[in-house]
Amino acid sequence: MVDRLPVDITGAVKPLDEMAFDELLSSFDADTVFVHVGLSDVNAAVDGNPYTFLYDTLIDNFESVLAPGFTPSFRSCGVYHKQFSKPEYGMFSKLFGADAEYRTNDAIHSILVDGNYRFDNCDHHDSFGPSGCWQQLEEDNVLYLNIGTDDFLATQLHYLEVALDLPYVTTPEHDGVVYYDVDDYEEITQSNYGYEYDYWLETFPNWSKIRRYLESTNAVTDHSTGGLTIYSFKARDIREALEPKLADDPYYLVT
Repeated sequence: MVDRLPVDITGAVKPLDEMAFDELLSSFDADTVFVHVGLSDVNAAVDGNPYTFLYDTLIDNFESVLAPGFTPSFRSCGVYHKQFSKPEYGMFSKLFGADAEYRTNDAIHSILVDGNYRFDNCDHHDSFGPSGCWQQLEEDNVLYLNIGTDDFLATQLHYLEVALDLPYVTTPEHDGVVYYDVDDYEEITQSNYGYEYDYWLETFPNWSKIRRYLESTNAVTDHSTGGLTIYSFKARDIREALEPKLADDPYYLVT
């Protein structure tokens, strides 16, 4: 297990110890990392440009860095351009999109990659299906890092919800056009996920409850320090920890 970074015993929020953060990242036995980032919290914890600091530190410690390139507006507009459709969630992803060497063809839940990790044998238009990109991440047991997020966050959970056919989950299809470059385009049907809303159930993941349970099973490790949330976990470990829980209570994630 990777150790937690040193904590300021006064309880005051202090700038991140950048050397200790670099040592933390270098201690993970992984070539590939998928990051969910809250860049405003990173900005509050480090001196200088927060994106440059985090990008450089990640690239120095991992061969491939993955991040969300999500464009949920495809559900309404029906157009996704791999080059020009900017990620719609989070400033880190928007900036990372300019540095990424590769982006998946998924019109709603695309994945940005800086490095040589690829999804060549996946069905990119069935986001959370049995041959989709997120299934590959679970199969490879890819390392995830939450850095500066409000709490534990894992898009991998949506794959698990679909794979286990939980009763509140749907798999809607969205028709539209994907542009692979300026001239090359294709009409597609993108299969994604959705939630059925019941009068008694708001149907949102209860992230703090999920995180506490996963910490209790050692599937999630908290490395938070310097006012910055840092959680680590592996994609397949999340499934192995939650699958028995969901067999007993299929609504566990959203109640």
